[in-house]
Amino acid sequence: MTFSNSPLAIFRQISPHRNSPRTQPINKITIHHAAGVISIESLGAHFAKPGTLASSNYGVDSDGRVGLYVEEKDRAWTSSSAANDNQAVTIEVSNSAVGGIWPVSDKALAATIDLCVDICKRNGIDRLVYTGTSAGNLTQHDMFKATLCPGPFLGARFLYIAEEVNIRIGKAPTPAMTVESAIETLYSNGVISTPAYWRQNYDKLQYLDQLIINMAKRLN
Repeated sequence: MTFSNSPLAIFRQISPHRNSPRTQPINKITIHHAAGVISIESLGAHFAKPGTLASSNYGVDSDGRVGLYVEEKDRAWTSSSAANDNQAVTIEVSNSAVGGIWPVSDKALAATIDLCVDICKRNGIDRLVYTGTSAGNLTQHDMFKATLCPGPFLGARFLYIAEEVNIRIGKAPTPAMTVESAIETLYSNGVISTPAYWRQNYDKLQYLDQLIINMAKRLN
């Protein structure tokens, strides 16, 4: 297996918390949130502490800067799953505020997508697939452990991230699903029993429309 690292990383501080080498080829990406507002330098310092016992391959801060903490040839300790992390490049994304929906900045989201595109191109991942389960090759921490990571904000954007990455690596986007068609899908699959109620109320709670669409796409 031949590995390289992203040229997008402008900061490097290699963590001792890793297994070298990884045991599997890279075919997944796992995105986490940092559960805090943190720079790539501070994240590197955190991962370097003897007691941290955690790391990620990359980090992205709110200014959209990328740090490297575990080379791609090695497995980072990120997702509470050796099986996942031996296959995945893991990315820790800084939040732009603490608590609530745990938002991330526009710059951080854009840089994360840029990094995913680069990872896919260098490692021969021809399509990024988010299924909402660990069966896809875009995964998240709460698929492997009872945790709030990646938080509501990032969690609602995994399909968007996958679609943006696929467009940029030359794959046709999947047809857009409307919230109305998503409600019909949920109703026809027995997930909901009152479609009229959901049509009348989906816009009354922030991000509910996107969550309905995400649920329906998992059934398709």
